[in-house]
Order: sequence, then structure tokens, then C-alpha cells
Amino acid sequence: MHSFQHMLHHHDPIFTGFAILVLATGALLTMRLFARVRRTAGSVRLLWLFLTGFVGGGTVWSTHFLAMIAYRAPVPVTYEVTMTVLSLAVAVAGVSTGFLIAAITQRSIFVEAGGFLIGLSIAAMHYLGMAAMEMPATIEWSTGYVVASVVAACFFGAITTNRVARPVTRFCKYGGVLAFILAVALLHFTGMTAAAVVPEAGGVASQSDVTNTILGASILFAILVVLSISLAAYWIDHKNGQENTSRVQQLALHDPLTGLANRLRAVEFLRELIQGDLDDTARVAVISIGIDRFKDINDVHGTGVGDRILKTLAERLSRAAQRQEFVARFGGDEFVAVRHPVFLERQAIAFCERLKAVIEEPIDIEGISVTLECSVGYAQFPDAGNDPEDLLQRAGIAMYQSKRSGGNRITAYTDEFDEENRIRSSLAIDLKKAVQEGQLELYYQLQNDARTRVVVGAEALLRWNHPEKGRISPGLFIPIAEETGLICEIGDWVLRQACKEATQWAMPYTVAVNVASRQLTDAGFPAKVEAVLEESGLDPARLEIEITESGIIADVAFVLNIVKELKSLGVRIAMDDYGTGYSSLSTLQNFPFDKIKIDREFVRELPDNKQSAAIIQATTILGNSLDIPVLAEGVETEQQLQFLAETGCSAVQGFFFGKPMPQGDFCKMAEDDRKSRFADILGGAERKTKAVRTAV
Repeated sequence: MHSFQHMLHHHDPIFTGFAILVLATGALLTMRLFARVRRTAGSVRLLWLFLTGFVGGGTVWSTHFLAMIAYRAPVPVTYEVTMTVLSLAVAVAGVSTGFLIAAITQRSIFVEAGGFLIGLSIAAMHYLGMAAMEMPATIEWSTGYVVASVVAACFFGAITTNRVARPVTRFCKYGGVLAFILAVALLHFTGMTAAAVVPEAGGVASQSDVTNTILGASILFAILVVLSISLAAYWIDHKNGQENTSRVQQLALHDPLTGLANRLRAVEFLRELIQGDLDDTARVAVISIGIDRFKDINDVHGTGVGDRILKTLAERLSRAAQRQEFVARFGGDEFVAVRHPVFLERQAIAFCERLKAVIEEPIDIEGISVTLECSVGYAQFPDAGNDPEDLLQRAGIAMYQSKRSGGNRITAYTDEFDEENRIRSSLAIDLKKAVQEGQLELYYQLQNDARTRVVVGAEALLRWNHPEKGRISPGLFIPIAEETGLICEIGDWVLRQACKEATQWAMPYTVAVNVASRQLTDAGFPAKVEAVLEESGLDPARLEIEITESGIIADVAFVLNIVKELKSLGVRIAMDDYGTGYSSLSTLQNFPFDKIKIDREFVRELPDNKQSAAIIQATTILGNSLDIPVLAEGVETEQQLQFLAETGCSAVQGFFFGKPMPQGDFCKMAEDDRKSRFADILGGAERKTKAVRTAV
């Protein structure tokens, strides 16, 4: 202790204070930059890592040599250039590597291992800096103090990364700053205590090396570099903020049924939050909520009651959301919520429990009392990832894990039970076999004239009969097909099968086939359609290809050429899901559509919902003005049908006329329709004959 006090006494207080100021400023900036490294990925992460390593290493180097200037050596001291520069390189490289290891291993022991390496680099820099000293004296080292200095640097280096990567409170980031300061300061003073400078009799100081004046100027340059890097980091954040603001879209950001934010808005909100001015030690909790057995409610009470329940839940969740919370609906019975900041695991759990309690309060609708249960899953940024889509997906995986575990529970996402990904991978493999082994089947949903109610066509709907898992929902395997690229192969099969089966119908109904976006980007797609029509013998006028606007906007000019080639074959083109995307007037004007299909979301609340009624009326007027017939999907009641017929819709589709049916049942229905129409014709002819005879 006496020796350590002796060392403090032999340091000039002014320069020592200057060194501490540089160290404190650099440590704070280094920790802020390290937090950015952990929150980013790809090339941006490398940029933040470069800044972190350069600022951190430069801070260590500058602090050391400022402290050496402050040291009152008993002899004149100069510094050898090569070793001085080498010490800076070692500091920057070591600190960069340590922070890299701590950043890419979010929660493992390597977080502390990276900090340990930072401590080693601080020690290496110090003793290389000491080796750069040129003076007419020798240094006698105390092994115990040398070891103690290295241990202190490594220990507090590990604490540095630990406090940032494993925060308990919002103040932990300052603990990381303090640990970095202690790692450097204790290393220096303990290391200097280990060194006893013994002057040489008659020794002469070197005149060719770096003097204290030159060294001071170099340190000033290093400080300017640190400040410049700080300014660069500020501008990077500033530019990111501008880009994020410009990316926010004002259209198609809300769910039409509940008025809550939709998936697109949720992704944008998370991206703004993560890339914004978020506390470096804070977490963001992403919650996924699925209503248990909601399909049973729709089956028992009808979709009308189900929709009102969803709207009630949305209102409750919105009221329950506090200032730092966000609620969205992803469709069906799935809701998503976000809370920030979260510092403790129990805060995320408490948030889940509060939302769960809100959902499980009894709901009374038209004399029907319903008590719901829900499955909740949550994932946290940055532990579960730093990409908004990944966080939402992993929260959903945790929610489905809750459902598979019996429902009505809260589950946190972990890497160990990522069952959803394994299931999807398994289904992706099985889906490839499904096409080859004939496991796919087409069902057909009727399309009827809105006024006469006669059948005019049918939409082909894909079904998958898995040999082991049974019927697989299209909502599950279609996204997998799109992700894996199988959608083109499956789409070709659907087109070929629908045309083949349509030729077996007793009536010449049109057959509507959905075409994926990726199919529209295939320059050879029109040739495939032509080959299928020739092979099946189907009249091209009976084939109706349905495309969505999302499949157009990626490359409007290219897709327009594809559509024109299809039209030249005599095929009809329909815009599907009108009203749910951009629905721009320019698309209707530029593309030769033969039909507009209004999405079911706007039909379900007819005729009571004024907004939905206005949208449908406006769409019908627009379609009539462009000579494009309008078909409305999702018709389930007589009132909806009458409203649509009076509004001017030419055709309708929905459960009101029956559920989708397999080919055998559809063929029987078509035959019955043919016989009925033939009987009507004969009856009309007989009535006409009798009238003529009576007149005669």
C-alpha cells in the first residue's frame, strides 16, 4: 500500500487529471458504441465495431501516455517510435477483437471472454508502452505487482462486457463504463508500482526518439480522432433516424376489422424502436397472443359473433395499453403487443399476464356470454434477435408452443424448443413429396350471379391431404411453399389440374385459379398456360387467372407484358383481394382486368357498417365506369347478397351458396344444374306451344 501511495505521489496531479478526463470520456463513448454493435448486424455492425475498437483502443493508449507524461521520472525520458505505434495497434486490435467476441455471442460465457481479452490487450499495450521508454536508467520489476495489474485489467475487462450484455437495471451501462475505467487505471498505477526506475551512472538520454512534447501533440491528435469518431457516430444515428422516418407508410397500416395496427405497422414500429434512441441496456418485449379454440366459437355462433368478439378484444387491449406499449392484430385470432423498455424478466411476464387477464374477462354479445382463454408467447430484443421480423416470428413460435402444451399459458421463446421451425422444415420436405405423390387436391367454391343467383363459375382452392398429419391448412403450407420456391411447381400443378377437371363439368362454368407473384415473374408462364389449355382442351375463355396487386408492384412493366400475353390467349384476368393492399387507380387503368374481386373483409359487416358499404359502392361504381365486372367474396347472409345485388355487383362468392367441394361433388352439382336448366327450357317451350295452340 505504501508503494502504491508512493506511485500516486510521483504523478503530476494536473496531467493525471487530464488522463482521467480522457479515460472517462473515452470509456463512456466506447460503451455507447459497443451497445450499437450488439444491436446491429451485417456491414453496419462491422462499421460500429471499427468505431468501438478504434475509440476504445485509442482511449487506452492516450490515457497511458498522458499518465506517463504525468509520471515524475528521476531521469529524462523519450519514446521509441516503432514500439509506441505498435502499442497503439495492439490496443486497437485487442479491444476490437474482444468486443467482437462479446457482441456475436449474445448470452454465453464468451461475453465475459471477450472482456477478458480486452483486459489482456490493455495490459499488453501498457507494457509495450513501457518498453518504448528510452532513458539512462534500468527498470527493476516486481513480479507480484505485474501479475496483480494484469489480473485487475482482465477482471474489470470481463465486468465491462458483462454489464452491457447482461443488464439488470438501466444503470448497468454506467457500471460497464466504470469497469472499463478501473481496468485501465488499476493496470497503469499497479503496473507503475511494479516498476522501479534505477538511474545509470553517467547515462545520457536519447536525442532521436519521441520527447514528451511530441508525445503530447500525438495524444492531442488522438483526442481529436476520438471526437471526430464521436461526431461520425452521431451522424450515423441521425441519418438512420431520417431514413426510418421516410420509410413509414401511411397506407395499409391498420386492420380493417378492428382498427388496430396490422403486421406491416408492427414491423415498422419495432424497427423504429430498435434503431431509435433506445436505452442501451433495455430490452423490448414482443408478445404474441392467440385465442384458444376460437374456431369453435365461429362454428357454434357464426362468424358475425366471432368478428364482434375480436372487435371487443381489440378495444380492451387498446384501453389496457399504457404509454410505452403497442398493440396490433395479425389477422384471424392473433394479436401482437410490444412493451419497452423492459429491464427484468418479470416485467415481461407481468405484461403478458395483464393482457391475458384483459382477454379472459367475460364478453356478452346479443345475450351470448363468452369466456375466452388464450395462449401467450413472448420474445425479447436483443436476446431473441435484433430483426423485427425475427422477433415477431419467434414470439409467434413461443405462442404456438403454448397452444401445443395445452393452451391457456405463457411461454418465453428459447432456442431449445424452436419446434415451429423444425415443423416447418419437416413440412417443406413433405411438401415436395406431396406434389409428386398425389397428395394435393382441388376443391371448388361456387361463384354465383348476384341477381339471378345461378352458378357462373368456381374458384379452385388447394388442399393437402398429408398421409400422416391429415389435412394441412393452406395458411400453413402456402407460406412454406413461397419461402422454399415450391410455389411455382405447385402453382403449375393447380393450373394443369383445374383446367383438366373443368373440362369434366357438365356446364361450361369459368374456373378461377390463383397465381402467385413468383409465377408472374416467369417469362415462360404464358407459354405454360397455352400448353395446359392445349393439353386439357379447355376453352381459354373459361379460364380466369387471379392476381393480387402485391404480385404486380415488384415489376409493373414486366408483369404487364405477361398479362397482355395471357390476354392474347383468350384467358380472363381478375384482380384478387381488392381493397386490402394499395388498390391504386393507376393499376386498374393500366392493366386489362376482366374482373375485380372485393375482399371478404369489406363484406362481413354488410349492410350495417357504413365504411364497408361506402367502399363497396365506390368500387362498384369504379368498376362499372371502367366496364369491369365486380365480384364480392365472403357472402354468408341474405342481407349481404341483397345489398350487393342492389349496389351493382355482378357476382358473389361465399358460404351462402355452399362450402368448397371436391371435384366429385362439384361434377354432380354441375350435372344437376344442367338438368334443371334443361327442364326449365323444356317447360318454357311447352308453355309457349300451348299458348300458340290456344291462340289458334
